[in-house]
Amino acid sequence: MTPLRRVAAAVLTAAACLTALPAAAEADPGGTGPGPGPGAGAGTGTSAGLARYHHQRPDWRSCVQGPDDDTGRTLEKAGARCATISVPLDYSDPGGRTLTLALSRIKATDTAHRAGALLVNSGGPGGPSLDLAVGVREAMKGVGARYDVIGMDPRFVGRSSPLDCHWPTGTWIRSAGTGRQAFDRQAAFQRGLAESCGRTAGDVLPHVTTRNTARDMDVVREVLGERRISYLGYSYGTYLGTVYTQMFPGRTDRVVLDGAIGPRDYGPRMLSTMLDANERALEHWADWAARRDARYGFGRTRERVLAAVHDIVRTAARRPLVLDTGKRTYEVDDTVVPSLLFGDLADDRDPARAALADSVTALRRAARGETVEPPEPLAEALAAALTGADSASASAQAAILCGDAAAPRDPETYRDAVEKSRAAHPLFGPLFHNTNPCAFWPSTPREEPTQVRTDARALIVAATGDPRTTYAASRHLHGLLPSSRLLTLQGADHHGQFGEYGNACVDGRVNAYLATGRLPATDTTCPK
Repeated sequence: MTPLRRVAAAVLTAAACLTALPAAAEADPGGTGPGPGPGAGAGTGTSAGLARYHHQRPDWRSCVQGPDDDTGRTLEKAGARCATISVPLDYSDPGGRTLTLALSRIKATDTAHRAGALLVNSGGPGGPSLDLAVGVREAMKGVGARYDVIGMDPRFVGRSSPLDCHWPTGTWIRSAGTGRQAFDRQAAFQRGLAESCGRTAGDVLPHVTTRNTARDMDVVREVLGERRISYLGYSYGTYLGTVYTQMFPGRTDRVVLDGAIGPRDYGPRMLSTMLDANERALEHWADWAARRDARYGFGRTRERVLAAVHDIVRTAARRPLVLDTGKRTYEVDDTVVPSLLFGDLADDRDPARAALADSVTALRRAARGETVEPPEPLAEALAAALTGADSASASAQAAILCGDAAAPRDPETYRDAVEKSRAAHPLFGPLFHNTNPCAFWPSTPREEPTQVRTDARALIVAATGDPRTTYAASRHLHGLLPSSRLLTLQGADHHGQFGEYGNACVDGRVNAYLATGRLPATDTTCPK
């Protein structure tokens, strides 16, 4: 899977043509920025305290760390070099403990027309982004030669002082199931995940936040010797980029936010804001499958296809579905099936829709009592959900969400929401409103969530049917940033557009912006 394909598989910005940096009183080196809300001063540093971090000189060398390092080989083949730098664990104590940040760089080759450094983030939260530089450089085509494209694994992710709570799962996203007992089991499961993080990493959890990652980004900017840095973020990476513009106004050049998260939506319960978009995406997939009834046999109408899906979930509530890969046998109940379906809805192209149909076929056969070997994509999803192979990724994702914003602590709050949504949304209501580890998290956020109160020039890229970061969220962020422009892909149920969906209009508009630094005069729509 290429770095840009991973963007669409996960979950869970244009030009600031400023003539100079703001005066010292406006650009807060600790990263508070103007008006981010109560408690903004917590966790900040001073210019003097950060000087030793700003003056680091990275030792750029091979990205390959061993014979099995696929990420390193991908970077090496693209001509990237890698380095590490140090950042404070706690920005209020820059002389204390430090963390290691892993960076990659594909240097500009058109040095006569160099546009600067472009930092990229794949989303998540908790997505490693070191090798994203490769896919982005390819998507940028000729304009890529004018940039140093910088990948960075955020703090506690990938190669950057990784956090791992040693969970038995690679995702905390589970459905509440169909009854009280299932809900109680899920609440206990989520509590266990939180307690495991408390035992394993309790001392660092308060510092696993988006605002601290934004502070790390500004250290990277200083280390690279850039007065302003350009930025491209997908999904959660759009929220990270937005936070950076608020904490460090005037320090961005060209900013692309692809699949934007609205600041009002972001937080431990943001799945609930995606409910309608995912229901529509499932309906559109059902229409696709119905047109191919001769192949899949789910039924010739949307209603028949959806009924087949609901029958699978009802059967899984009565007894676990058994799938055997030959190496491992998985038992799947009604708390897991909806999350498997949700994971495949972020791509509306034929190969992805066929993969979802193949997974539903396997689950349907298992519901009928057959012995089933799951297709490879489903086997990978089962391993992620039911083993600890992806524990580190899931741990980091939860830690960031729980560190950024408080969640209700009473499980009954979640149960009430589940039950209120169940009639209208029997499949995804119990999934999107269920409890999560933040309800039991061992620490509380040290800072209030960032408020968007400072305008920033950005190109916001959005698909009207995006099931992960809704079109409404992109429009909301656009409204908060009056100088931004909105680039809309009409009619696509897809997450991650630039360089990922294959739409020449979207790719051309983004690259034109990256080449010139000029935002479109007006908002623009591209046909699917």
